[in-house]
Amino acid sequence: MNALFEAVANVAELGGPVVMVLLAMSLVALALILAKIWQFLRLGVGRHGALDRALTAWDRGAATEARQQAKTAPSHLGPVTLLALDAAGDGQHDEAALRARLTGEAAARLARLSAGLRLLDSVAQVAPLLGLFGTVLGMIEAFQGLQAAGAAVDPSALAGGIWVALLTTAVGLAVAMPASLILSWFDARIAREAAMSERIIDTALCAGLGHG
Repeated sequence: MNALFEAVANVAELGGPVVMVLLAMSLVALALILAKIWQFLRLGVGRHGALDRALTAWDRGAATEARQQAKTAPSHLGPVTLLALDAAGDGQHDEAALRARLTGEAAARLARLSAGLRLLDSVAQVAPLLGLFGTVLGMIEAFQGLQAAGAAVDPSALAGGIWVALLTTAVGLAVAMPASLILSWFDARIAREAAMSERIIDTALCAGLGHG
């Protein structure tokens, strides 16, 4: 662990302020990723077994069983399912108004899942650009040193200045690539939840209001 800290400290010292900013961004991204994973687990994202059973029971007319399955569902879409089944079953609501209400309720729950992902997307987009910016600054400094040296140019010193300059681009990419991949994974999970919410609403209403 100490070796890892020393390596990070050396990279930060070589890369200067730009690398320090990138490392800070990586810590923010890591904290956000862990928080979102915990949120997804707590809300039962992807745990659709009970919801599937509820919709299957509703399709075959077993309204009581469907409601019971919806009540015990570990998914955050369970309350939406129960609301849809109850509202569709009592026959007291206009279908268009009920669909709009259920869609809004589902959208609010999906918005909770999406919260914070804009920041992760910003990290994925800005990190490589910031790394490139650091490289440009490093190259300017290297070539200024080359100009100041005049005829007494030391190729090893020039090469050292260039690889240090390129270090910021490498760090920027190292921060951006995992953030981008994990963001895509989050988006895919949210898309599945959105598809499930649409299925819930369609299934609850497809048999017509008054299904008991």
